Amino acid sequence: MRPIFIFRNKTQKRVVALNRELPPRNEQFILDFQQLLAQFGDQELRAVTESVFISLVVQCSGHAPRADFLLFALQSLCGIGHINWDTLVPSLLSSVSSAEMPMGQASQSMPTVSSSGLPQSGTIPSSNAIPNASSFQPSNPASPLTSAHGIGSPTQSMIEPSSGAAMSPVKLPDQFMTRVNSSIRDSAISSLRQLCCKIILTGLNFNLKPTTHAEIFSHMLNWLVNWDQRQQGSDESEGTKFWRPDKALTEWLHNCLDVIWLLVEQDKCRMPFYELLRSGLQFIENIPDDEALFTLILEIHRRRDMMAMHMQMLDQHLHCPTFGTQRILSLTAPNISGEAVGNLRYSPITYPSVLGEPLHGEELACSIQRGSLDWERALRCIRHAIRTTPSPDWWKRVLLVAPCYRPAGQPPTAGAVFTSEMISEATICRIIELLKLTNSELNCWQEWLSFSDIFFFLVKSGCIDFVDFVDKLVIRISESDPHILRTNHVTWLLAGIIKVELVMNALNTDARKVETTRKILSFHREDRNADPNSAQSILLDFVSSCQNLRIWSLNTSTREYLNGEQLQKGKQIDEWWKQVTKGDLMMDYMNMDERSVGMFWVVSYTMAQPACETVMNWLSSGGHTDLLPGSNLQPNDRLMVMREVSSLPMSLLSGFSMNLCLKLAQQMEECLFSSQVVPSIAMVETYTRLLLIAPHSLFRSHISHLAQRNPALLSKPGVTLLSFEIINYRLLPLYRYQGKTKALMYDVTKIIAALKGKRGDHRVFRLAENLCMNVIFSLRDFFSVKREGKGPTEFTETLNRVTVMTLAILIKTRGIADADHVMYLPNMLEQILATSQHIWSEKTLRYFPPILRDALAARIDKRALVIQAWQQAETTVINQCTQLLSPSADPSYVTTYISHSFPQHRQYLCAGAWTLMQGHPESINSTNLVRVLREVSPEEVTANIYTMVDVLLHSIQVERQRGHLIQDILLKTCANLAFFIWTSELLPLDILLLALSDRDDDPHALSIVISLLDRQELQQRVKLYCLNCGPPEHWLRTTPFKRTELQKALGNHLSWKDRYPPFFDDIAARLLAVFPLIIYRLIENDAIDNTERLLTIYSQFLAYHPFRFSFVRDILAYFYGHLPGKLVVRILSILDAQKVPKIPFSELFQQLVSATNPICPPLDYFANLLLELVNNVIPPLNSNTVRPPPRTQTPPTNQVHASTESLKAFYQIQDPGTYTQLILETSVIEILSLPVPASQIVSSLVQIIVNIQPTVIQSNNLRGAPNSIGGQGSVLPTSPSGGSTDSLSASRSSPSANTSNFVWRSGYTSEQLSCLLIQACGLLLSQLPADFHVQLYIQASQIIKDSWWLTDGKRSCGELESAVKYALLDPSWAAQDNTSTAISNIIALLHSFFSNLPQEWLEGTHVIIKNLKPVTSVAMLRIAFRIMGPLLPRLANAHSLFTKTLSVLLSVLVDVFGKNTQLPTPIEASEITDLIDFLHHVVHYEGQGGPVQPSSKPKPDILALFAAVSESLRPDVQHLLSHLKPDVNSSIYAASYPKIPHNRPQ
Repeated sequence: MRPIFIFRNKTQKRVVALNRELPPRNEQFILDFQQLLAQFGDQELRAVTESVFISLVVQCSGHAPRADFLLFALQSLCGIGHINWDTLVPSLLSSVSSAEMPMGQASQSMPTVSSSGLPQSGTIPSSNAIPNASSFQPSNPASPLTSAHGIGSPTQSMIEPSSGAAMSPVKLPDQFMTRVNSSIRDSAISSLRQLCCKIILTGLNFNLKPTTHAEIFSHMLNWLVNWDQRQQGSDESEGTKFWRPDKALTEWLHNCLDVIWLLVEQDKCRMPFYELLRSGLQFIENIPDDEALFTLILEIHRRRDMMAMHMQMLDQHLHCPTFGTQRILSLTAPNISGEAVGNLRYSPITYPSVLGEPLHGEELACSIQRGSLDWERALRCIRHAIRTTPSPDWWKRVLLVAPCYRPAGQPPTAGAVFTSEMISEATICRIIELLKLTNSELNCWQEWLSFSDIFFFLVKSGCIDFVDFVDKLVIRISESDPHILRTNHVTWLLAGIIKVELVMNALNTDARKVETTRKILSFHREDRNADPNSAQSILLDFVSSCQNLRIWSLNTSTREYLNGEQLQKGKQIDEWWKQVTKGDLMMDYMNMDERSVGMFWVVSYTMAQPACETVMNWLSSGGHTDLLPGSNLQPNDRLMVMREVSSLPMSLLSGFSMNLCLKLAQQMEECLFSSQVVPSIAMVETYTRLLLIAPHSLFRSHISHLAQRNPALLSKPGVTLLSFEIINYRLLPLYRYQGKTKALMYDVTKIIAALKGKRGDHRVFRLAENLCMNVIFSLRDFFSVKREGKGPTEFTETLNRVTVMTLAILIKTRGIADADHVMYLPNMLEQILATSQHIWSEKTLRYFPPILRDALAARIDKRALVIQAWQQAETTVINQCTQLLSPSADPSYVTTYISHSFPQHRQYLCAGAWTLMQGHPESINSTNLVRVLREVSPEEVTANIYTMVDVLLHSIQVERQRGHLIQDILLKTCANLAFFIWTSELLPLDILLLALSDRDDDPHALSIVISLLDRQELQQRVKLYCLNCGPPEHWLRTTPFKRTELQKALGNHLSWKDRYPPFFDDIAARLLAVFPLIIYRLIENDAIDNTERLLTIYSQFLAYHPFRFSFVRDILAYFYGHLPGKLVVRILSILDAQKVPKIPFSELFQQLVSATNPICPPLDYFANLLLELVNNVIPPLNSNTVRPPPRTQTPPTNQVHASTESLKAFYQIQDPGTYTQLILETSVIEILSLPVPASQIVSSLVQIIVNIQPTVIQSNNLRGAPNSIGGQGSVLPTSPSGGSTDSLSASRSSPSANTSNFVWRSGYTSEQLSCLLIQACGLLLSQLPADFHVQLYIQASQIIKDSWWLTDGKRSCGELESAVKYALLDPSWAAQDNTSTAISNIIALLHSFFSNLPQEWLEGTHVIIKNLKPVTSVAMLRIAFRIMGPLLPRLANAHSLFTKTLSVLLSVLVDVFGKNTQLPTPIEASEITDLIDFLHHVVHYEGQGGPVQPSSKPKPDILALFAAVSESLRPDVQHLLSHLKPDVNSSIYAASYPKIPHNRPQ
């Protein structure tokens, strides 16, 4: 027994020496284990060995000698092959996690150590998804760590053992003991993790499975992320003061880092470095003061930023929506209904994640911080939207309801990107801007009116917190300029929303109602208008009084703050109102002076209900009259009709308060749809004008709106007819603007399906069909033919044909925006053609887009079968028709025929009548024929028309074979058809013309169509229609309408038993839907002269087409390259200034298109075209005001254009709908009309962009601007700027007088303007047909290949690499110091082009890379990846196109790093680690279908693609891509799939 020495000094501790045996030497372990092995056998002992070893690791990790022994034992066991690392390591890590758990968790989940700890999924979990393994409770008896240091552990030597504590005379506080226990536990965990890391480091010397590497990696990340997690439940501040990092913690941190570095080591690549990039390790909140960890995090940041760069477009820092294009949202969010998904759109902007992924959504929008770059981008977008007024449908998809108005439990809004705070700030910016414009004495009243409509919509929708908005508006006005508020426009604006429920609640029940009221009243200013007698001035003068009166009636508690003068001023309003309404006098709204108009506007704010009554009284002031009995009315039938008066003018309606507009709309709907009296045309016209005045606030979808009010309403023929007439002839552009055309199509189709088999209802059916044709033609993006998306369509044969033609035009001229729609197209065609036997001629199909042409080319022509069926039934049909149609036929036989004839025979009725005519239509009994056609269903009449057309075309061929002259045959045919159409009015003309034009493969069909259109009966009818309608801009008409008699308007067939009078419907008007199709058919058949002649004859008539602007744009795009210049000029005449005023064509454009000798326009022409897009379409960059500062300076011409032109009222530009769209589409029409090939046009545009910086800077210098381009070569010698004369095209001309003030006219700096012009050019090119795209790809690749600093053999690889990175990594560098290269400009152009291109058209982008090949340098490889890389995230939902694009990029990689590639200078694979990281990320992005999640993984076929490509790569590059293979033994991603095909594509 050794003596025990006890020291009582303060600085010394008690030492107890125990009599114990020394442990055996380590070498003894090998001998002992071999004996066990001989006794029990390998398999039996292996499982026990691993279990015992893991238990000892957990218990003895804090004892240094024992830990060393365990490492020695492990090495020894490995030496004899007794350790299975793929089972040991996962079990060890699982046991360590269990040991680290707090008491409660450990007692429940203390595992038995086993050898089956492999992860089931094989995916790499996020560090945040791993349970927090470092949150411990003190004194946890269930954890193995509590007894790990019971035998002289070095860790216990830090403090007194528990027995010593008991012997101490001093009682330690409980809080101190808790800290002591926590410190002991932290030290124990550090020792355990350190030992675990050492074991793993040993294991990494062996070949472990990918799943084992993944398990190690996830645990190491979790330990690092949670390195500072300590005792939970204790005081944080106190714990922070007490706790300090110790040596043990630092050691295990370094060991952990060693493990991670070994895992991602490039030579071994056990784990792809990409897993670190998406792990979130770099976001540790409390990074320890440790250089090794900081080095890893810094490397992660560097490589992550490089990878994210490849995900983003080169113009990402400037990219913003234009509202000129419509896109479908590709990556739909979960938990959204199918119909909602079908209506989703691309978010107007996305917020890039740290990994470069485009993100959007409610939660993200709410996280954007005020003042950040993303916040400014959002405001830029909203300010542009408020100014350019996109549709309410757009607003509803991107806005968020203010938190104070949000219903509890409302799910997140998919696609929303703007918060109420953003909307509020942008709205205030718009108010400030309008105030500045008003103070500059510009007439911007229309801008105020348009803004008030949007403002009312935003407030009513709850997107603006009204109380908070008022507070911020007061602050902003006081901060910007105390004198900016000189007029009462703000008071007027707020007075317009005071009746909104949310505003009334804020002024009545909100706790801050008094303060809010006082602030609202503070905006009052005495009006100082230059014209005090104008209606606008009078309204602004009295509007404060209106506001005070309204607030006085709302709340008694705020009355003391009201302005007494303004309340007294309200008496003047009452007195004026009493004076104009006394006695039996009625206001004459057509002869009101300016003061009367202004005062009536004022009354609309104070007495909306009386004002509404006077308007209704005016509209009904003509009284009622009986509709005279006619052929359609029985003598005892009476139908009361309002007499006509003049409709209220737009100039009067525009100033009505929104409250009055809402009341009027409701009151008029009662009279229109619920009254027993037929309304006047004036009331209907005033109603439609009212809806057009305020499209945001007053729109309603009529069919669903009426059904909600009273389901029985639509069962009344008069209501259905009126609603269809209103939509078809007045509101179709409004429906398209609202984005409601698809819903309207479904609603109308449902009604058509119910009517088409119903006998006798021809009028309402044909009107519904005509409406649906117009609706289908109006669609500008892809659509589903059924709301449910399944089953055959409910369309008629006519609508099926129209739908296919619309698809052809849409796909060819605008493209398919979404890959899912491309996949749906074959099913859609099956739905359409399931009930149709029609085929399209070869001449028609040759103009169809390939995707549609290929699907339709295989259809079998069954017209021979139709003729054969006719010939078989001809005898029976002729016999029946002889009895029915002979001059002496018994009238009673009509009933017998209808009741007893077979439907398959009735479809030949018109064909039989045609045969009996024998060129003498008077020889048949037309009365009986009329009766039969009236009594059968509309569907049977349609079948008769199509069958008769086939039969008559066949009969023409037969007669020709018999030797008759074709002129005589056609003359007789047209005479017979005239009998059907005009003499007896048996058949609808529009359907007959469409049926004939659809048989254009017959040599005589179009000749008949042309002859019918040339007939004087039709031309006179059209002239009469135009005369009765007045100007095409119906809202300008001031004279009373004259109602056309029903029979004269629609003919005998449609007006048969109907008695409801028409409003705007007419046989001639029905032709507007089919006339464009006839023009298409004529051009397809090269009938150019006839096309031009018909366009001349019917030019006045086409001005009434609701979408004439879109018709011109689409026909020029559809037939681009096939239209002679003379016909182009004639098509443009449809947009004559007299018919469509103020189409913003360029000054030089008219000269160019009418020139006898076609020449390519000068560069100045294209430059000014782009500048127009920058000024009017691209969202302004400036953050303080919507317009750049120079626009507010002289000369005033540009300012006037920006203020008075750019914000026309919606009703003035219904097609295309917004001014931005008008400018963009006008530019497209100009480009398509130029008499030069696409190659020259693209060459000019590309030339401008390539040399944009020197052109802009030089033009700015000509104005005396301080910009200079001197010394650019010294900035980056290897990356010559666009300003260098060496890089300029030889054909480039010097700036002319027009471009000399380019920068000055734009209001931007030269750097800003350069970027915006590139963006505008990309947008313009994306709107043009595919001919232009191909030319862009060819010229872009040629410019890149010809760049001298890439072809210069004297340049080293390092110089080229530096140049490429400088030019392509961040374009803002080059933009700031004017050193942009031709390559960076052209790639920025391509990216701007790509971002606006529909997804289907992205198929052609591969041409660029194919033209760049063979790629022989890393610099060119980087350029290829920079061009195509940002496309891959966008193709995440288009797997086929994604795979093709990825294959193209991988082929370029093979060009540079292929096994057989011989490069002049050897290049290490480490030079392209950023590209390798990008490839890993983008395949994860595509595998997830969106932003990468912890569970994301590549798709199996993508792994197979990489495996096939890897066989051609160098081994060192193969190694970097080793995990992107379907081999489960080498790839962590392949191992994550339960079953994966291992065969590689050949």
